[in-house]
Amino acid sequence: MTVASGFVVLPDTDTAEGAAAPVVPRAGEVVRYRSGRPWVIQLGAPEPVLRVTAGRVAVVVIGFCPVTTVRLEALAGRVRSVQDIDEMARRLPGSFHLVASVGNEVRVQGSLSGLRKVFHTRVAGDVLVADRADVLAEITGRGVDEQALAVRVVCGGVLPPPLGEQSMWRDVCPVPPDHCLVLDRGRARVVRRWTPPAPVLSLPEGAAVVREALTDALRGRQGRRMSADLSGGLDSTSLCFLAAPHASELLTFRVAEAEAGNDDAVFAAHAARRLPGAEHLVVAQEDLPELFAEPGLTCDTEQPVIFSRTDARMRHISRMLAQRGYHWHLSGYGGDELFLPSHGYLHRLALRHPVTTLRYIRAFRSLARWPLGATLAGLAFPGTVRSWWRTQARRLTEPSDADDRRPVLGWGMDPIRASESATALAVEAARTALLRTADEAVPLADDPGQHQALLVLRSSVADYRQLAGMFADSGVHLDLPYLDDRVVEAVLSVRVHERGTPWRYKALLSEAMRGILPETVRNRATKGEFSAEARDGLRTHRGAVLALFADSALAERGLLDVDALHRQLHAPRADITATAHVENLIGCEAWLRATRRFTERTDSKGSDGAATSP
Repeated sequence: MTVASGFVVLPDTDTAEGAAAPVVPRAGEVVRYRSGRPWVIQLGAPEPVLRVTAGRVAVVVIGFCPVTTVRLEALAGRVRSVQDIDEMARRLPGSFHLVASVGNEVRVQGSLSGLRKVFHTRVAGDVLVADRADVLAEITGRGVDEQALAVRVVCGGVLPPPLGEQSMWRDVCPVPPDHCLVLDRGRARVVRRWTPPAPVLSLPEGAAVVREALTDALRGRQGRRMSADLSGGLDSTSLCFLAAPHASELLTFRVAEAEAGNDDAVFAAHAARRLPGAEHLVVAQEDLPELFAEPGLTCDTEQPVIFSRTDARMRHISRMLAQRGYHWHLSGYGGDELFLPSHGYLHRLALRHPVTTLRYIRAFRSLARWPLGATLAGLAFPGTVRSWWRTQARRLTEPSDADDRRPVLGWGMDPIRASESATALAVEAARTALLRTADEAVPLADDPGQHQALLVLRSSVADYRQLAGMFADSGVHLDLPYLDDRVVEAVLSVRVHERGTPWRYKALLSEAMRGILPETVRNRATKGEFSAEARDGLRTHRGAVLALFADSALAERGLLDVDALHRQLHAPRADITATAHVENLIGCEAWLRATRRFTERTDSKGSDGAATSP
């Protein structure tokens, strides 16, 4: 197994240069230290790189960052220590990795959402850093982390941090998105670099700030020939209207609905009529691969593909766009995570504004039918981050309740429940990991609502990261402006209960788009639903799914009960829970098969990646 793309950051030593030898044949652009040794090695198709030097400070920006080298050089000139990089980063727009050298120290960081990640590992006394865990696994020959694989099999791919951000590769460690990694003479330390802003802005104030952040983000994409999703939803439609004045050409793209109750088409058509300078493309369902077509065909060697049902479809769409000459595609992913409310803020709100809280609870109970007893219990006893993880470990094998309407008012997300097809061995390994996480987890913010918002964002972004990789394979850059650092910060600066009000759908984004979006779209209060299409696709391709597991690598490792999977696939279901579990298993099976050659090589490796004596 080899990894197609990414980058590696090396310390300024001869041994580190030698350790990186496995990926040197694929090296693209190489940025070097003053000593001449390699510092940043890009692999495969390179992303845009900005690099400047100002005295003893050198800065490399990898990814999309619409600033000039003159501007970047001026910012670098103000840096006196690696701590000063914080101020520099706050002044840079876009979505990028930042690598800086100040004297003998090197600092590496990704993006706040986790879309751009950082990993590190130690090799023969040196610390190597990369944007992908599988790049470091390839260099060192490290094998699969068995417990991490068990967690994925049992719990699925959408897990909150810190557990959901762990690497699938042994001894390859992630850097949390709100931290950076600092290298200094063979030592590495992970340092917190960012705390979420205090949510103090009112809805009108916050809408102005969010509008400015999104306008700046899309202005930075100006002059490009772009395609953009136009589903009819608030997220994608907002980006189309913000991008239209700045794009040299704009093609809007939409997949026709498969479900009769989905009203996306009405709103998308209304929006398209008000974008006269754009070309509009609507693709019929029958012209696309069905959901769950070709199960297991796609594999991301960094970790199992999370939403494997859409693999064939997304690859088809990305190739279609590339064939039409559109190599920059805007998408509204991240909008749901930023603008749909989690409800943990109600506990803190109840302490400060009890009357307001009662109004909110009445509205949410009416909308979502929250049980009164469970709601009051959640408000009175929100627990802690660690108690939430312990509860998940204790209740891991309890059945999922398809009609569980209890609100999550504490410090967690929706309950974690084990796949029915996981073995007892896998479940116990996952439970051990959950309990270990309970001992280590800390809040991402002081406010439970702000903490939940970050949980949701960072839990979802792994899928978008993989989707961007699929598009890149077709030569298309998938651009997700909602995940730009400056946009994330703008949203988090708004009072949590005002951006999560029960009386308006995505109140903050709707208010920010006042005067930009057509009022019909801006005031939309519905959202497209696609669960029936997923169930139908799995039923249609059930034979191909079963064939994938006929000689299962997961079963060979004692993690999957294939007979239980057969029963799960043939049992009638009222909800999509089982479908999601099967989808996750498809990703895990395909990933483990793809890594076999890699893991076999690690049998002759020591813990630091060096060959051992026979």
